[in-house]
Amino acid sequence: MKKLVLTGAAGRLGSYLREPLTQLADELVSTDIAEDIGTLYDGESYVQADLADLDAMIDVLKDADMVVHFGAIGDEAPFEDILGPNIIGAHNVWEAAYRNGVKRVIYASSVHAVGMHKIADNIGIDAPHRPDTFYGLAKCFAEDLGRMYWDKRGVESVHMRIFSCAQVVAPRSLSTWLSYDDLIRMVTAAITAQTVGFSIVYGISNNDRAPVHNTGAGHIGYKPQDNAEQFAETVLANAPPADPTNLAQMTIGGPFATIPLGESGLATMTIVDDSKKT
Repeated sequence: MKKLVLTGAAGRLGSYLREPLTQLADELVSTDIAEDIGTLYDGESYVQADLADLDAMIDVLKDADMVVHFGAIGDEAPFEDILGPNIIGAHNVWEAAYRNGVKRVIYASSVHAVGMHKIADNIGIDAPHRPDTFYGLAKCFAEDLGRMYWDKRGVESVHMRIFSCAQVVAPRSLSTWLSYDDLIRMVTAAITAQTVGFSIVYGISNNDRAPVHNTGAGHIGYKPQDNAEQFAETVLANAPPADPTNLAQMTIGGPFATIPLGESGLATMTIVDDSKKT
């Protein structure tokens, strides 16, 4: 490929994607609303741009082959805050992709698009939307947007329902962990797959306790290699007793299933900021 675009390049997950994405195209254009993202890798350039600005997205995606769309508010927030970057921003990325003839959008969707499903249901990629927050609702919108742009305009997309892409520090992560290496494997597979049309894949590692399955997504070629079970003894030794009446422990959305709409879910969790520095 000649040109890849990465939105959300200043974020924690974006920081791990930048270097490997430079290996997949002659040019990587990273973009975010931050003033800068540190030292650039060989073949990488940076453009400060707002997802809610359609003209800016059209300019950034000019001559791109594909776009890896990770830009958004990454937590529950009031609907009026989610609307610009997460909903209007998704529309602008797909519309800019269509106008520029971009082949494929690789989208960072989320477990929270289906977060109210029960763990015991062991859902697959065909499970209906069941969002747990405004944040999850925005992911549902983008998934439906991607399906429509494939059906009506021929823009391919892969929607990666990402789970817990962070250090394993709590019992829930033993089932929901996505390692950074598996994140890179999944994004690479979504880019290099021959054809995808409209596709959904769960962004989760090869965990023994995984609450979902990727049956039906084999054409993408994502083969996770890491397993959170290696952390089980340490994590469970320090954990309080399980509570089967706690909805946060019964649903795949975890604590996002129980927080009031519009209030932060990450504030109830322990997320280590181990962003990759350049």
